[in-house]
Amino acid sequence: MKSLVLFDFSSTSDWSVWEIENDVVMGGISTSQLTRSEEGYGVFIGKVSLENDGGFASIQYHFSQKNITGFTKAVIRLKGDGKGYQFRIKADLKERADYIYTFKTTGEWETIEILLNKMEPSYRGNKLNQPNFNADQIQEARFMIGNGRSESFRLEIDKIELQ
Repeated sequence: MKSLVLFDFSSTSDWSVWEIENDVVMGGISTSQLTRSEEGYGVFIGKVSLENDGGFASIQYHFSQKNITGFTKAVIRLKGDGKGYQFRIKADLKERADYIYTFKTTGEWETIEILLNKMEPSYRGNKLNQPNFNADQIQEARFMIGNGRSESFRLEIDKIELQ
């Protein structure tokens, strides 16, 4: 089965391509960071606050457009803390919509498989009345937490690939 690795934390040393984007962009005070575990995995960790109309934390990776013709799913190896997260993609950084898949973690290492055509369009937390993801390119990957409550979180990420 062919695969396209979007990012492999355990074998890539330059993580500077990942950016933090929290609710501070709209006045919130949530905090997060991306650190490296002893095993070499990415660790997205922080605290979501609902103060000042906040409520989310995210890390995003922008890259030059990749042709994803023939790929139908995202496959992500990760270990969460039992909380819910979102995986988001964009075909083009200029488009408004993020395409979102929400998943709950188990607290153990697991592989999440996400059918790309099941990822729903959303803008600023509102579902858009347009088709699910159906592009033949991708330019952004993002992880977000925003469960409507103040909470600390920890999400370890090994690898993100398309199959």
